[in-house]
Amino acid sequence: MPLPALRLCCALVLATAVAAQAAPALPAALQTELDRAVLDYGSGRLAPALAAFESLARRHVPAAEYNLAVMHLRGEVPHPDRAAAERWLRAAARGGFVTAQLMLARSLENGDFGRRDLAQAHDWYERAAVAGSVEAQLAMGTAHYLGRGRAKDPARAAAWFRQAAQGGDVGAMYLLASMYEQGDGVERDLRLARYWYAAAAQLGDVAAPGKVQELDARMAGQAS
Repeated sequence: MPLPALRLCCALVLATAVAAQAAPALPAALQTELDRAVLDYGSGRLAPALAAFESLARRHVPAAEYNLAVMHLRGEVPHPDRAAAERWLRAAARGGFVTAQLMLARSLENGDFGRRDLAQAHDWYERAAVAGSVEAQLAMGTAHYLGRGRAKDPARAAAWFRQAAQGGDVGAMYLLASMYEQGDGVERDLRLARYWYAAAAQLGDVAAPGKVQELDARMAGQAS
């Protein structure tokens, strides 16, 4: 049975996506082993997949360490062990696997392994954010904006929201627009505020179209 009271996202990352996770590239032979293990897992052959992930994890392959952690969390091993899952997840995160860094950050923020540690959670969010995770960039912006897990710093919050917005996150677009509108952490700039509200509106944010209309009216009034 899966381990109870777990709020983590436990999706296995396909071997073809490994390169996008910012872990070091694998030698061809190891990548082939990992590909076969993922194919076994996807076909429901859990025993050979588990054996392969364990073998690869012992050789410090971050994707295998992550996948092994997930199998423990999903109860897909003979003796699921949350402590073992955390050890493998941390190993994958230390190895540069961004999905593991993000999952570990969430777990530390939520207390999924039995304790909450906001400061350490945001250490991992920051590593994932620097590696390009849009979700982690949004988390870092929120941490600095609220002063939760990081010092309150509107300028840093805006910088992280900008990166997440440039990565396509609608919520970050709206928040950044609001900061430009208010001059919060950035120099007040209604044109940039309108730009990001419009970008959020194009991606379906329900409040953003009204803000675009409001700013159009305000800027028209200033110009007259």
